[in-house]
Amino acid sequence: MVTSHGDAGLVRGLQERVAAAQPAEQVRRLGDWWLRYTETSSWWVGTVLPHGTADRAELPELISAAEHFYVSRGAVPRFQLSPGACPAELDDMLAARGYRRSGPVSLRTAHTAEILARARPTGLDAQLAEFPSQEWFAVGRAIHGNDPAAEQPLLARNTQQSAFVSVRYDDEVIAVGRAAVDTGWAGVFGMATLPRARGMGAASAALGALASWAEARATGSMYLQVEAENETAVRLYTRMGFTELCEYHYRTAPAADR
Repeated sequence: MVTSHGDAGLVRGLQERVAAAQPAEQVRRLGDWWLRYTETSSWWVGTVLPHGTADRAELPELISAAEHFYVSRGAVPRFQLSPGACPAELDDMLAARGYRRSGPVSLRTAHTAEILARARPTGLDAQLAEFPSQEWFAVGRAIHGNDPAAEQPLLARNTQQSAFVSVRYDDEVIAVGRAAVDTGWAGVFGMATLPRARGMGAASAALGALASWAEARATGSMYLQVEAENETAVRLYTRMGFTELCEYHYRTAPAADR
């Protein structure tokens, strides 16, 4: 739960950093709102970020404009709702229009130094690269179903300094992840570990390598997003020093259910 205006500002800032690190193909600004459209990337890359403090009277017109943006492109409107960063009445308004709720997702932060202090030696080889390898893509596809043909253009649109980590065991890539630096923060994305390698400390090794890379770039804080119901991942990130800043959720227009 967001408990202060400062926290609300941080939530908004981090969610907008996420949008910059996972750039949609089209972005239109509607006041403080970000209307993001993607034809090929994961659906959450193409959601509305309805940030700011629009008056209740303004919301119906803003919602309608956002809906037109998506429908005119043959897409389903979806809103990402983060507490404190969005108008307080918006969630209820979307629900009244039949928008289905999904999530929640946990937005978590940690000090880079704390992650490094908690990273234990595993004996695994965590290699950093400026660009992703085919093996890196293969692990992401095996775990998350990511299509490299769609993910490669998204990564090419990213202008932030990034690092791609591949953790090897017996010359096989068993875990991967990515970090992107933006104004004092490093976001962690695409964490994935092959099922047969779980319990070996591969994810911890990946996080430790990304934290070391971030620290070398004078980046004192890191953030990530994880499905709140993914208990295994939540335990890992908690053990590595990440604490929850807030939970957020999505609202999807009823057309998506037809």
